[in-house]
Amino acid sequence: MEGLMALTSEPAAWIALATLVVMEVVLGIDNLIFISILSNKLPEGQRIKARRIGIGLALVLRLMLLASIAWIVQLTQPVFSAFDHPFSWRDMILIAGGLFLVWKATKEIHHTIDPRPNDDMFATKAVGMTFTAAISQIILLDLVFSIDSIITAVGMTDNVAIMVIAVVTAVSVMLFAATPLADFIGRNPSIVMLALSFLMLIGTTLIAEGFGAHVPKGYVYAAMAFSALVETLNIVARRRQAKASAA
Repeated sequence: MEGLMALTSEPAAWIALATLVVMEVVLGIDNLIFISILSNKLPEGQRIKARRIGIGLALVLRLMLLASIAWIVQLTQPVFSAFDHPFSWRDMILIAGGLFLVWKATKEIHHTIDPRPNDDMFATKAVGMTFTAAISQIILLDLVFSIDSIITAVGMTDNVAIMVIAVVTAVSVMLFAATPLADFIGRNPSIVMLALSFLMLIGTTLIAEGFGAHVPKGYVYAAMAFSALVETLNIVARRRQAKASAA
């Protein structure tokens, strides 16, 4: 209640809320790209359901983590040291999530380039994916992104009400943008490769942060935005060329 009262009486609280909402939306992009790519591998009738479940679980996990802030803060405490570097539970979760993202992105890039089954580690008996497998993978990455998101929020403000509003707003934006983003990725095959490259970059960043290397997220997202802009220009150019050829 005190947190809500602060929003009505303190301008600084509104500034903190606006800043945190923007930060949570940006952090949610990673989560949304993964959900979009994974849901597009499902049959048409299951895609929207998978996205809604995935984003709904992301909200539930974030709110559950907010309700246990004391436990979240403990995740940043060192558990053991290796190579003169202390590792916390957060570090280990980020490393595990990053490795999974790199593996998943590498596997999907391999299948995109050479979709024919073979005998290597990326081989698969089916091109598609079951609904249960998709949801399981979404839950795993939801957990990683949720922990990173909440720890970031805790580092920016100690007002729980502001954190809750920011998280709910960010997840609402994810829910609104999920289907348009997934449809756009599905209509443009080159975007799939770009999105998978983003996932590999994000995974590498998570691993680096888990090992204590600070990677400014502004640089990462600026590079992603620039790459997306270039690819958008390529798509526009190809469409205009196609129209000119058909005329």
